[in-house]
Amino acid sequence: MNPWHEEEVLGKAYDARLMRRFLGYVRPHAPWVAVAFATLFARIAFDLATALILQKTIDGPILRNQPDQLPFWCALFAAAVLGMAVFEYAELYVTNLVGQRTIFDIRMKVFAHLQRLPLSFYDRNPVGRLMIRVTNDVENLNELFTSGLVAFLSDVFLILGTLGLMFALSWKLALVTLAPAPLTAAAVLLFRLVARAQYRDLRVKIARLNAYLNESVTGMRTIQMFTREESVFRRFRDMADRYRQASNRAVVTYSIFFPTVDFLSAASGAILLGYGGLSILEGQLSFGTFLAFWYLAQKFFHPVRDLAEKYNILQAAMASSERIFSLLDAPVGITAPAEPIRPPPTGEIVFDRVRFSYDGRTPVLNDVSTRVRPGESVAIVGITGAGKTTIANLLLRLYDVAGGRILVDGVDVRERDPLELRRRFGLVLQDVFLFAGSVEDNIRLGDGNIDRARIEAASRATGADRFVGRLPRGYATDVRERGSALSAGERQLLAFTRALAFDPAILILDEATSSVDSESEALIQEALRKLLAGRTSLVIAHRLSTIRHVDRILVIHHGRIAESGTHEELLRKGELYSKLYRLQFEGIAKSQ
Repeated sequence: MNPWHEEEVLGKAYDARLMRRFLGYVRPHAPWVAVAFATLFARIAFDLATALILQKTIDGPILRNQPDQLPFWCALFAAAVLGMAVFEYAELYVTNLVGQRTIFDIRMKVFAHLQRLPLSFYDRNPVGRLMIRVTNDVENLNELFTSGLVAFLSDVFLILGTLGLMFALSWKLALVTLAPAPLTAAAVLLFRLVARAQYRDLRVKIARLNAYLNESVTGMRTIQMFTREESVFRRFRDMADRYRQASNRAVVTYSIFFPTVDFLSAASGAILLGYGGLSILEGQLSFGTFLAFWYLAQKFFHPVRDLAEKYNILQAAMASSERIFSLLDAPVGITAPAEPIRPPPTGEIVFDRVRFSYDGRTPVLNDVSTRVRPGESVAIVGITGAGKTTIANLLLRLYDVAGGRILVDGVDVRERDPLELRRRFGLVLQDVFLFAGSVEDNIRLGDGNIDRARIEAASRATGADRFVGRLPRGYATDVRERGSALSAGERQLLAFTRALAFDPAILILDEATSSVDSESEALIQEALRKLLAGRTSLVIAHRLSTIRHVDRILVIHHGRIAESGTHEELLRKGELYSKLYRLQFEGIAKSQ
């Protein structure tokens, strides 16, 4: 399917299965829903009562010349209007209260589910798409309840109540007044068909426009460096113009539909005026009943207009609910066993004939077997795409092996709770992610067991205390989104501090010094020599100069362990590691 259209394909305008599932989230708030409908019925009752009071007032004290009774009926009419306003306020308040509580429950469930989904899910789904799920799509469900479902039922009940009262007052006059109703129904059906196609076209075009805008803003550095502003602007203008034209077509449809409904409403009023006037002159109809009918006729056609707009809300909500529930149905994949094993931490790691593929077709790791002894430091090297980072991902059980097994502390990782397993590791990545917040918050990551003294000790060990001491507010300094207030080297030093503050049994360093300058790298290397002593560690490295101190080096080639040994042993062998080492240092020499 075309990726532009994948997000905007509309299913059924109304899907009973999706509606039942949505109402499952409303059910816990049933008492408040009952209050909402009670206020709705009360508001409609007061609304319709005004028509009867109007009839009684005109046919009574006004036509019978009874001025002493007029204040009573006027006060009764005012009380009915006040009652309608009070119950309308209560209806809106309670409806939105239930809607927000329901949407809060759905949003929390969606976010909790996102946290449990495996990384393979995020490999297939762009972040922007998932953001729309948690924000726009969930908000559309709020519209479904407050402005869609409840308002739709309100309009239906008002129409039915109006019809019932009109026929109770005069069935002949009711039939005459509703003569244009079939034409109104035909106009609504035609509008629904045309509006549905235009609504879909608008969503596709605005999706394209937003996607291109997001891409352009993200890549603004490249656009300006290669002077592509004019061509990018032209493409954005073309997309914006297509969206404008689609919007204009929708405006034309609405401009035709609403005047048509107003015309048919006016035609109904003209028929009522002619037939009702003759009935009054012939003595078959009271003037009060005529005015009550006129009042009710306006009540009848107003919700008909509203129902057409509710259709668009229903379409958006159905499409959003389908996407949200599809997300909630995405399999978690990696779960804790019914009775997880929690062995004592030893730091031992065993890869036993491990096989893995991301897509199920192209092998990434093939028959990888090795044992990392407790306290041993092992480096993993190889060309790009050899499978180095995959080993770390499988060790943390971010993915499950396709064959073989991985044991940590003597137990298969699939027999352990993933959360408990990951707490045994400290991780430093090449691309350091920092959250908006203080330096201290980014080291602690919400763990209340890590106090300030522990943070400062970890900072001194990595050398991070030097740059933190220069910050305006020290550990309380806000690093801003993604750590934009810090340099690349400072962010990596902070990542080292974060990992060490958690005092893990096993450390994984994935290209952890690639963005650190020479001075910072010297500090880190000195700290690592002390901190890795007695601690199991895996060092995934591209810069071979950073791994001379490790106990053992594994060379990964085409998904297999091609060589194993110390730095000196592998150089003496003169095979793959030696070639990599020589090529890297020859490249450095030439660049200098």
